[in-house]
Amino acid sequence: MDRRSFLTKAALGGAAASTLAAPALAQAAPKITWRMTSSFPKSLDTIYGGAEVLSKMVSDATDGNFQIQVFAGGELVPGLQAMDATASGTVEASHTVGYYYWGKDPTWALGSTVPFALSVRGMNAWQYHGGGIDMYNEFLGTHGLIGYPGGNTGVQMGGWFRKEINSVEDLKGLKMRIGGFAGKVMEKLGLVPQQVAGGDIYPALEKGTIDATEWVGPYDDEKLGFYKVAPYYYYPGWWEGGPTVHFMFNKEAFEGLPAAYQSLLRTAAQATDADMLQKYDYKNPKALKTLVANGAQLRPFSQEILQACFAAANEVYAEMEADNPQFAKIWGSIKEFRAEHYLWAQVAEYNYDTFMMIQQRAGKL
Repeated sequence: MDRRSFLTKAALGGAAASTLAAPALAQAAPKITWRMTSSFPKSLDTIYGGAEVLSKMVSDATDGNFQIQVFAGGELVPGLQAMDATASGTVEASHTVGYYYWGKDPTWALGSTVPFALSVRGMNAWQYHGGGIDMYNEFLGTHGLIGYPGGNTGVQMGGWFRKEINSVEDLKGLKMRIGGFAGKVMEKLGLVPQQVAGGDIYPALEKGTIDATEWVGPYDDEKLGFYKVAPYYYYPGWWEGGPTVHFMFNKEAFEGLPAAYQSLLRTAAQATDADMLQKYDYKNPKALKTLVANGAQLRPFSQEILQACFAAANEVYAEMEADNPQFAKIWGSIKEFRAEHYLWAQVAEYNYDTFMMIQQRAGKL
């Protein structure tokens, strides 16, 4: 074969390959538009923003072929119905927190956080490498869903109080905006949990309808101005040591995606998971200083209160394990890893952090 003949045939072969490649690529990256409803308002830019981060990643990676339209809580459905809308197929996806639905079944909360469970690092380790994601998806699958971690605030604050709380006795009769597991635990100590929508919390505190509220942490709390009417800011939020936000997908819709899109969603969700925590870690220190400068009074929960809450939480868990096999299975796995995690955490990490904190308080950093 002479050189000219070879080049001609090679060129024809290349053209044929190009002709075949185009439809193959089109099939691999079809144009798809999904809707995602968030449980959060746009004003909480860091936690709500997680859905926008994932949407942009997915669009960028597919040259705009896979679009996910994000809607704030209340735009399509109320924020606390995001999961239900996804399970029913009203939307293909949601960005929400499992513990919002614990009233349906306490197992919902175990994918996010429960009192005195794991820190954010422990939660991530258990989920990504301890089988947590798979176990939670076994449960979600029975509701027509599949989910992946999509954000974390880190340990939250213990909330805003109109008066100082020095003992367990001070909790009795206290009306506090607090829900989920924490509310059930606190009831055992005489506190009266209240369900109050975010926009109604400030006036309720101002009028004395409630005595206290928990929210998130300094960056988000600063925006709501609680320090003006409930100046005592307690820590830590023992009920949310590592609260995971989830991307929940309608199972049928997710499984109908090309494998590459499924993989992309998992990757983008994990990237968003890390990104949200990084943002909170960066923004919370500055916000805390601003809050204190504006009059917030930082107070730690006493060891008496923490020990009483820990004991009450264990009573609640024992009751749930006794009559809920799915809860018992996942909680058993978390408990087993929790013992290992805190054994390790107290060795290197705790000692390094403690030394550096001492230097910070001495003004040497």
